[in-house]
Amino acid sequence: MQKEYNKYLSPLSERYASAEMQYLFSPEKKFRTWRKLWIALAETERELGLPITEEQIAELKAHAEDINYEVAEAREREVRHDVMSHVYAYGKQCPSAKGIIHLGATSCYVGDNTDIILMTEGLRIVRRELLNVVAELASFAEKYKDLPTLAFTHFQPAQPTTVGKRATLWINELLLDLEDLDHVLANMKLLGCKGTTGTQASFKELFEGDEEKIKKIDPMIAEKMGFSACVPVSGQTYSRKIDTRVLNVLAGIAQSAHKFSNDIRLLQHLKEVEEPFEKSQIGSSAMAYKRNPMRCERMASLANYVMSDVMNPMLVASTQWFERTLDDSANKRLSIPEGFLAIDGILHLYMNVVDGLVVYPKVIEKRLMAELPFMATENIMMDAVKAGGDRQELHEKIRELSMIAGQHVKAEGKDNDLLALIAAEPSFHLNLADLEKTMQPERYIGRSAEQVTDYLNEVVNPLLKENQDVLGEKAEIQV
Repeated sequence: MQKEYNKYLSPLSERYASAEMQYLFSPEKKFRTWRKLWIALAETERELGLPITEEQIAELKAHAEDINYEVAEAREREVRHDVMSHVYAYGKQCPSAKGIIHLGATSCYVGDNTDIILMTEGLRIVRRELLNVVAELASFAEKYKDLPTLAFTHFQPAQPTTVGKRATLWINELLLDLEDLDHVLANMKLLGCKGTTGTQASFKELFEGDEEKIKKIDPMIAEKMGFSACVPVSGQTYSRKIDTRVLNVLAGIAQSAHKFSNDIRLLQHLKEVEEPFEKSQIGSSAMAYKRNPMRCERMASLANYVMSDVMNPMLVASTQWFERTLDDSANKRLSIPEGFLAIDGILHLYMNVVDGLVVYPKVIEKRLMAELPFMATENIMMDAVKAGGDRQELHEKIRELSMIAGQHVKAEGKDNDLLALIAAEPSFHLNLADLEKTMQPERYIGRSAEQVTDYLNEVVNPLLKENQDVLGEKAEIQV
């Protein structure tokens, strides 16, 4: 089918999101879910004693997926109501069952329950993708757990860590997101069939006041649709705070992804670590030599979108009137699917970047060794005290010499000569050879390597083992 170039196309579907997530929020998935809900309602009503026949149910099931879109669209142009248009279209295919389709329900029965179903399935997809990112990062952390690198606080050189230890910080934030996701996912409940203001008045009429039967409607529908329960009380709609909870999870993942993408972009500037760059990839239209961190920049950009998107359900939830109002509808059609499509794009980029990260140990070592004399000053001072020096005097002297060496580096462009300056100071009782023995990066990384091993063995690997059936996914990148 030829691509249309004369109308707006969403970048989320054209460039960023996977086919799987796009299908989840497609019209086909939505309308098929509506029909499943109508079947579940009809089956429930029949099982509870309403005069609905097996033949009617069978007819509904026979046309559960072959949706006559043309009929529904033509009807909607006439009546301006999407749900009733699809009830009409379904009835055209199911003449014997048309009188019992949507019996006792409101539009929110299909609309809201479908939203909950799609968000729940979306969270499951996001969970799987999140675990695959963690698995990639765990392999990276294990591989580079012993490689010393300069750490940064305030983006200023600080006590060394290892490349692998830094990766565990990225993992840890994603596991916090996973905790939030699992909590929300475990508490997702269908709306059920509550009626126009949530009172189930229509069912009191249909079942002639039989409370026991009415109480069974929601649990039976929930079970048929794969849920453990429906919300205990509601107006016509489920509480829009549910949308806020869901998008807060997505925004949390976006925060973690943005942090990672920032770190990689900074490391790529330092030429220590690079995101993957394909053989024929162009970095700049003007500067042919450039290798811009395009993937991480895209991650950051999409993450900004998701973090700002979370304001939409907050505004909607806070301004609902009483049992319901309809100023949520247009907003929800945009904010919920696009939040999921964007986070899907982010996680596929995350997988792709980690899978192809390039580490440059020589560059890392060069920068670390240039700063290591400053990092080693405490050890040097302790060695000088052992050789008979005064700790307080040596501390002041090392401070002065550090300032001089720093000035040589920054103002004069020289190499770091702190060791030579210390060796020339008699109060230290240390020669240059003695001082150079302290220039072993492994002495200054603390328990970094051991922390990586412990964290992977005790926290990450057990989680990955529990979820090994969803691992092994490869990123889907469109452009």
